[in-house]
Amino acid sequence: MAARRWRRPRAAAIVLALAAIALFVALGRWQLRRGHEKAELFAAFDHAEQQPAVSLEQARREASPAHYPRVRIHGRYDPLHAYVLDDQVRGGRTGVIVFDVFEPAAGGRPLLANQGFLAFGARGERPPIPPPPDGARTLDALYAPPPGAGLRLGGDVWARQPAWPKFGISIDLDELGRDLGRRLDPHVLLLLPEPGSAFAREWRPEVFPPERHYAYAFTWFTSAAATAALFAFLHRPGGRST
Repeated sequence: MAARRWRRPRAAAIVLALAAIALFVALGRWQLRRGHEKAELFAAFDHAEQQPAVSLEQARREASPAHYPRVRIHGRYDPLHAYVLDDQVRGGRTGVIVFDVFEPAAGGRPLLANQGFLAFGARGERPPIPPPPDGARTLDALYAPPPGAGLRLGGDVWARQPAWPKFGISIDLDELGRDLGRRLDPHVLLLLPEPGSAFAREWRPEVFPPERHYAYAFTWFTSAAATAALFAFLHRPGGRST
């Protein structure tokens, strides 16, 4: 009796197919994980401003990657020291983000207060950096992790600059603490919008939305399925034996 039989694949073909499927599945799972992380991140920003304000001590206890407490903190700005992230993009415009040093009235480590974004001028000139307000202040802010480290050029670019404010393209709180001679709080203050402020304060990050990651995950999982289907098709029964 004649019967069809599957073509026996070579060992190398099996190894390559399994490796490709494993890679595509791993990439799909990674994109799913990134999508979930972005969804948590967006939720943390979207709900933060509607929260009741808490003390700095309570914010330190409650802060997590998925929860940025709204904090009300009293103190004064350090009038001499400020750090500026250069060449930042917000809403399609290039500019700078200004960080001032804030000293809590209750003592403890100073914090970096993110004042917000200032766009470059019409001819691409850097905007003037306004000094922080004088005197005792009460800040209404989100207590959030610092921005990502970004591109590192080697060495401590902040310590090499003699004049203030200092300009760079990444924030590292340990480097800034050494530059100031004081350890900084491990989180930063994202100041909430104020009427009349020159700074744009839109804190939801301009990154891929979760839906984009989920779409990429679907593409990778589809690639894994297609690889398996192609492998089966190429080795489908095609001969007869008796």
